[in-house]
Amino acid sequence: MTGVLASQQIEKLIASGAIRAETPFVDGQVQPASLDLRLGNVAYRVRASFLAGEGRSVAARIDEFEMHSIDLAQGAVLEKGCVYLVPLMESVTLPEGVQAIANAKSSTGRLDLLTRVITDGGVEFDRIATGYDGPLYAEICPRSFSVLVRPGMRLNQIRFRRGRSVLTDAELQELHAEQTLVGGGPAVISEGLGFSVDLQPGESGLVGYRARPHTGVIDLDRIGAYDPMEFWDELHSDREQLILDPGAFYILVSREAVHIPPGYAAEMAPYLAMVGEFRVHYAGFFDPGFGHAAAGGAGARGVLEVRCHEAPFVLEHGQIVGRLVYERMSEVPGQLYGAGIASNYQGQGLKLSKHFRA
Repeated sequence: MTGVLASQQIEKLIASGAIRAETPFVDGQVQPASLDLRLGNVAYRVRASFLAGEGRSVAARIDEFEMHSIDLAQGAVLEKGCVYLVPLMESVTLPEGVQAIANAKSSTGRLDLLTRVITDGGVEFDRIATGYDGPLYAEICPRSFSVLVRPGMRLNQIRFRRGRSVLTDAELQELHAEQTLVGGGPAVISEGLGFSVDLQPGESGLVGYRARPHTGVIDLDRIGAYDPMEFWDELHSDREQLILDPGAFYILVSREAVHIPPGYAAEMAPYLAMVGEFRVHYAGFFDPGFGHAAAGGAGARGVLEVRCHEAPFVLEHGQIVGRLVYERMSEVPGQLYGAGIASNYQGQGLKLSKHFRA
């Protein structure tokens, strides 16, 4: 059976030993269509980001690039602008025909934590080929805020798939006609479902947030603990446009409400590079049930993590900035996103990470 593996199938991989961990798996680690990965006990400060490369191990490359190691047992700060490599508690032996893709969790992306999974012999970030047998590592580069981390924290997630299950545009059109994948704007379907930015101010005039350049440390275990105004500048607009500053990080929201039906999963992908000097998305997985009315998510919009690159750029209301690539699930998950599980962003609008007070 082709498609993205559901929670119950991931649990079977764990039971068979195809997915292993140094310490027992914890409740909530298996998500509807992915597995959360946990930080191990040590972080290595390295001179630069790297990939192991064919025939080479990550451990050997750490010896080459390591500046110093940090014991995470009592908690340690990963400094803004530095690059770290952390062995993860989980390792895998992927069965034949099963491949994996990793991504940052939603809260990780909303803190501008650039984090990617690498493997022995790897030539791409966040991609794990079928048959891979070995450890997993998280590369972490805090971009806007220094963060306090501990062993067991979950910054990355991994999704498993068998075969290619991406919907064609014709199949996506048909699914949209049946189940209404997007509301609040037209369905723009071209190599996925396009979505646009919402810069139409509500009653407060608020359209987004920009990360402040000099802030305190964020302890990733503290939920709802921080005053947003100590870390973010509110952005207001009455012209339905926003000028992005090079190097700045923004939290914005999609104009459209997104719907992921139970038998499907989606991944956020960049739109055409020609549309502007900015990048949208750090955290890219949308689980089955996101925005699904029966799972309490009618009207869930996509939060956009935006970083401007070389030149100031004018972003305007309704401008297409990204696309959702839909895939079939191999099975419908036993538990949907938002349905009785701790899903922080079901039914969301413009929303910062869970670490900030509402």
